[in-house]
Amino acid sequence: MRFFGKSKEEKMAEAQAKQALKNGKDLKQVLTALKENRDQIEKSTGRRPDIDDTTKLFMQKVLNVWISEGRDIDDEKFWEAVDYNKQFDFPVEYYER
Repeated sequence: MRFFGKSKEEKMAEAQAKQALKNGKDLKQVLTALKENRDQIEKSTGRRPDIDDTTKLFMQKVLNVWISEGRDIDDEKFWEAVDYNKQFDFPVEYYER
């Protein structure tokens, strides 16, 4: 029986949810900046540079989670979306074969 509001566990769960949302927004901003940088380099040189290591590492983790869930992901389609920063524009089913 509580008399003084939320329990410690509820407060921690709310704080973690807020932090996860903030991290997701920050990540999207970083990935967008990296994509814009690749676009600018492509425009000036005529050749699109490879995806940077940070983006590759994070998106490989996402891909591994989907594969561990038993999904059959089309790698080429997935990495094409990552290159143009559209990886979260579609549901996971879009990337399945």
